[in-house]
Amino acid sequence: MTTMKKQHIFDLIVIGGGSAGYASARTAHEQKFKVAVVDNAKELGGLCILRGCMPSKTLLYSAEILHLANRGRTFGFDQANLGSDMEKMQQRKKEIIAEFADYRREQLEDGRFRLFRSKAKFLDSTTLELTDGTLLKAGKFIISTGSTIGMPPVPGLDEVTFKTSDEVLSLSQVPEEVVVLGGGIVACELAQFLSRVGSRVTLLQRSEYILRDFPEKASVCVRKKLEDEGIIVNTGVSIKELTQIDQESIRVDYLHEGNPKSQETKFLFHALGRKPVTDQLNLQMLGVELEKSGHIKTNSFQQTSIPHIYAAGDCAGPHEIVHIAIRQGETAAFHALGKSPAALSYDHLLGVVFTDPQVATVGLLPMELKKRGIDFLSADYPFDDHGKSILMEAKHGYVEVHAEKKTGVVLGAECVGKDAGELIHALSIAVSLKATVLQLAKADWYHPTLSEIWTYPIEDLAEEIFPGA
Repeated sequence: MTTMKKQHIFDLIVIGGGSAGYASARTAHEQKFKVAVVDNAKELGGLCILRGCMPSKTLLYSAEILHLANRGRTFGFDQANLGSDMEKMQQRKKEIIAEFADYRREQLEDGRFRLFRSKAKFLDSTTLELTDGTLLKAGKFIISTGSTIGMPPVPGLDEVTFKTSDEVLSLSQVPEEVVVLGGGIVACELAQFLSRVGSRVTLLQRSEYILRDFPEKASVCVRKKLEDEGIIVNTGVSIKELTQIDQESIRVDYLHEGNPKSQETKFLFHALGRKPVTDQLNLQMLGVELEKSGHIKTNSFQQTSIPHIYAAGDCAGPHEIVHIAIRQGETAAFHALGKSPAALSYDHLLGVVFTDPQVATVGLLPMELKKRGIDFLSADYPFDDHGKSILMEAKHGYVEVHAEKKTGVVLGAECVGKDAGELIHALSIAVSLKATVLQLAKADWYHPTLSEIWTYPIEDLAEEIFPGA
């Protein structure tokens, strides 16, 4: 006798309950549609809340306070010689994160949508099968399954015991020394964190610059600060072999500037990037196209190659940023439900790196402006000649503004310096509203503030584009 499988029918099914998935589900519910969310994670909440931006920034801020406290003489008081207490730092992090995680769990479990705590795979383009055999059917789907640690083809990586950002963000004791593989955002942020809490850190990066997705000038500035703090930064590195010597130790053999080098470590931090989680959904069987990177290919409304299936967040890319994931999720939901959302564009993209100094960019930068053949002018100004940053001993960095030569419209900006992630928002508004440098020059900028530093490049550009105005 054949047992009938349970079956449920919805208007929209969201696979994954992180930032993009929750935004999709909430948006669809508000439009009075019947929604299900399928999430198999051990804990509800998504990467940002549980193992990403919130826990990392909590610990980074603790390390910054420790760093400043240990520079007491610079600011005119007795040297503190404080050390880190990782257990207390972790306890504070857990308490803070618990509030966010509890709130997101309540949002997912409050009855607005049907929540299935299970794995799912497509049986066909309108049917999901859960682990227990339950069938879920819908006319529309949004995939928001996130990302996981990638395994690039580094010789020996799959044969050694390495740590990931998950372990670094959960440390109860400070490792004596660390070798970091990678030079991207996570690598640089957490390398500086580990150094500031007491580890000897060596960072190995394949390309010639750390933070290679950001302006070269920003990379050089951050590298200098990391090295000033005692971090060894080797770029242009080619890993030849990773070898597990014994239960604890790993040998890293690599070429640096053409010279063979070897280093042993008991803490190998793999920070070589993440990959989208898409491999267990049967997407190839459906004909859903993927990018070479493994991300799900989507159009500007987050539609995949199967029009009623959408993707949003880290599994879709191209930017693994929470506010982008949320916007993608909302856009996908509106479009899936027959609304007319604005097509997504990344010309106003805002990005921040939480190193010290921080790196922040918005809009179109010179490389992209040149590629598009846009005639533009740029002006910059250093933090080491700015009053507020000098008194704060925050002299590393610069601001730079890029404006269209003919109209003076602000097209992009970059900031490397103290609280750059906060300072960039003034220019983010300017880029989004297509403000001109002349308009910004007429605004009030309070003295002495860090934000006031924007007035120097803005006024230089205004005088050049609008002489006599």
